[in-house]
Amino acid sequence: MKVVLHAEVKDVGRRGDVVEVADGYARNYLIPTGKAMKASSGTEAQAEAMRRAWSQKNAKDREAAEEIATQVVSKPVTITARASADGKLFGSVSASEIAAALAEQTGVELDRKMISDDHLKEIGTHTVMASPHSEVQFPITVEVVAA
Repeated sequence: MKVVLHAEVKDVGRRGDVVEVADGYARNYLIPTGKAMKASSGTEAQAEAMRRAWSQKNAKDREAAEEIATQVVSKPVTITARASADGKLFGSVSASEIAAALAEQTGVELDRKMISDDHLKEIGTHTVMASPHSEVQFPITVEVVAA
């Protein structure tokens, strides 16, 4: 069955794509959940408009992510944590703490889910990756110092 996707579906396609899927998959999952609708000549024109709108929004989001990257890459983020005498932290520094410190020190708001979830467990300088957009990834330098 030919359907027009209203949302991104893993291993099927992106919003606005006209794809051929199994009849049961379309009838039992895609259409009832609102992720797709049956394709016709009118809906295919609508799909083209969705693709254009999506590509414009995607380009705008990518530019915003690149701007964030230029602001963040050059500035290290400092986080203070309790540590033992040999440099091991009591606990760890998580992505949410990195996001909070980033917002406080640089003014750039990133969701914790955009930062790789490597828990930092030692004092020192670490590099974590951030991906605010699927096509933009950049490193964040995190300096963990003892309290």
